[in-house]
Amino acid sequence: MYQPKDSSKSPRFTGVRTFMRLENIQTTENVDFVVVGVPFDTAASNRVGARYGPQHVRNFSVLLRPYNPDQEINIFDYCSGVDYGDIDIVPGNVHRTYHNMVEGLRPILADDVTPIIIGGDHSISLGNLRAFHEKYGPISLVHFDAHGDTWDNYYGEKYMHGTPFRRAVEEGLLDVDHSIQVGMRGPLYGPEDIEDARDLGFEVIPMSEARKLGQEEVLKRIHKRVGDDRPVFVSFDIDFVDPAYAPGTGTPEVAGPTSHEALEYVRGLKGLNTVGFDLVEVLPAFDHGEITAALASAVAFEMITLVALKKKSLTAPVTETVK
Repeated sequence: MYQPKDSSKSPRFTGVRTFMRLENIQTTENVDFVVVGVPFDTAASNRVGARYGPQHVRNFSVLLRPYNPDQEINIFDYCSGVDYGDIDIVPGNVHRTYHNMVEGLRPILADDVTPIIIGGDHSISLGNLRAFHEKYGPISLVHFDAHGDTWDNYYGEKYMHGTPFRRAVEEGLLDVDHSIQVGMRGPLYGPEDIEDARDLGFEVIPMSEARKLGQEEVLKRIHKRVGDDRPVFVSFDIDFVDPAYAPGTGTPEVAGPTSHEALEYVRGLKGLNTVGFDLVEVLPAFDHGEITAALASAVAFEMITLVALKKKSLTAPVTETVK
């Protein structure tokens, strides 16, 4: 079993920075999840620098410990994981980057390992979904974001960080009838910026509606929309969270969830058949006091916890140790 170094015996400031101090090894043997970086940001429309997001999140994640008190589980009693490293992206070339992503994720998914993918800008989700489509066919999507990312183009370009989910629908990658977007807010060019996503087939819960419904009801609607058995991919843009709690991002929007509420949304996905995650748009240059990195690493921790909870529901605790 692969698990983090014990920071009560080995100081956190020692060693190579990996997520949660996991082993840095490209393997799927005896592994239930892998953390994968995709440091691509040249499809961003405003601030750039999310290419440094994976290393920024990894750097802060050394503070994480294996027991999740809110979910009452020690992750590594039930699953094993490694930091798989980064996909070899091609700066400025999103299409070659997508090719590399599919090639890099294919062996992970072939062995039924769950990837937790850290970006990078949100354009990377299209590459992720292409890889998952190879494995699962059309997949359900749970999307947390301040923006729908279903625009047709930016500056005439079809492959930007605001377009991945329109392209995913066009390519037949999504089971859109069982997909949902939550958190959209902020000034728009027109009502079509929300309605286009609905016209594509998504259920959309803007942040103003989510506030009126309450978090518990929103989570019920997510579970109802997706169902318990369908494979689902979770995409979490850090700008889903209010910039008071996550300033380090490229297109912040006020009036979003608190850090506590954001974590509760992820925890509330327990019971879904989640087979993959991405966490995107962390931009270190604007991350005052590393508070965005603190939240992002916690979100990824909750994603890994969902893997452990799913494994717990199926198996007995892991006892084998891999040296």
